[in-house]
Amino acid sequence: MKKWSEAFQVASVYVGTIVGAGFATGREIVEFFTRFGFYGTVAIILAGVLFIVLGSKIMLVAIDIEAKSFEQLSEYLFGPHLATVMNIFLMIMLTGVCAVMLSGAEALFTEQLRFPPRTGLAFTIVLTLIVMAAGVKGLFAVNTFVVPMMVIFNFLIMLIVVKTGSGVFSAHDILNWKLGGKAALSAFSYAAFNLALAQAVLVPMAAEIKDRSVIKKGGVIGGLLLTAILLSSHISLGTLADPVRFNIPMAMIVKGTAGTLYFLYLFIIYGEIFTSVIGNLYGLERQIRGYVAFHSFWIYACLLAAIYVISLVNYGTLLELLYPLFGYISIGFLLLLLIKPTKTR
Repeated sequence: MKKWSEAFQVASVYVGTIVGAGFATGREIVEFFTRFGFYGTVAIILAGVLFIVLGSKIMLVAIDIEAKSFEQLSEYLFGPHLATVMNIFLMIMLTGVCAVMLSGAEALFTEQLRFPPRTGLAFTIVLTLIVMAAGVKGLFAVNTFVVPMMVIFNFLIMLIVVKTGSGVFSAHDILNWKLGGKAALSAFSYAAFNLALAQAVLVPMAAEIKDRSVIKKGGVIGGLLLTAILLSSHISLGTLADPVRFNIPMAMIVKGTAGTLYFLYLFIIYGEIFTSVIGNLYGLERQIRGYVAFHSFWIYACLLAAIYVISLVNYGTLLELLYPLFGYISIGFLLLLLIKPTKTR
C-alpha cells in the first residue's frame, strides 16, 4: 500500500509539472488538439501513450545512470558536447515557461479578480519561496492536493456541457489525411515539449526515490491522468462553435454553462499555474546547484527575480511565441529517448 501511495505522489508531481496556465485556460489544448476535431481526439490518445511510456522511461533511465539532474541525462542521450547545447536550451525553456506561468498568474489576478497590477506576481513569488523552502516534500504536498481537484473539476465540467454536443468525435474530416498528419505531428510536438520540460523534475525526483516499481507505477498513473484530463478538456472545448477565437476558451464554457463553478475554476487555474512554477524551479535549482555553492533559497530568489522581469511581457504573447518553438526543437529529445534502452531488472 505504501508503494501505491508513493506512486500516486510521483504521478501527481508528473501531472502538476506538465499542466499549467495554457492547459487550464484551454488555449494550449485548442492549439495542439481541438482545432483538428476528430483527429485531435486520436492525437490525444497518441500523446497519452507517449506520456505513459516515455515519462516512465525518463525516470527509469535516471535511476539506471544515477543521474541527479537533467544535465546528466542529456549527456547520456546526446553525448558530452551536444549535451551542453541541450542543457542551455532546456534551462532557457524552463525559465521561459516559468515566466509564462507568472505572467498567467498576474493576468488571473488583474483581469479576473480585479486586483491591482503586480499583486499576482508578488503573491505567487512569496508563496513559491515558502513552498520551496520545504524542498521535495513541499513539491509533493502541493501536487497531491491540486492534481485530484483538477481531475475532478475537468470531468465535472465535461459532464455538465457534453449534453449540448461536442464536435470532437465527428468523423466528417476522417478522409482528410493532411489534417491527420498535422494532428499526429502536433501530438509528438506536444509530448516532446512537455517531456523535455518534465525531465528537469522527473530526473532528480527519481534519483531521490530510487525504487523502480514505484517509478513504473507512478509513470503509468501520471500518463493515464494526463490523457484523461486532456480528453475531458478536449471534449468540453469541442462544444464551442469556434474555440480558436478565444484566448481563454474554458472560461467561456464555465461562464456560459456552469457559472456557479467560476471561482472554483479560477482557483484550479491558479493551482495549475503554481504547480508548474514550483516544479520547473525545482528542476532549475537542482541544475544550478551543481555549479554554485549558494543555499537553495538564494538560488530560488535569484531565479524568481530573473523570471519576474521576463514575465512582464504579455501572457498571450509569451505563450504564442515560446510554446510551438520549444515543441518542435524538443522532438529530437523525444526520438533519442525512444531509441535508448533501459535495464530490465
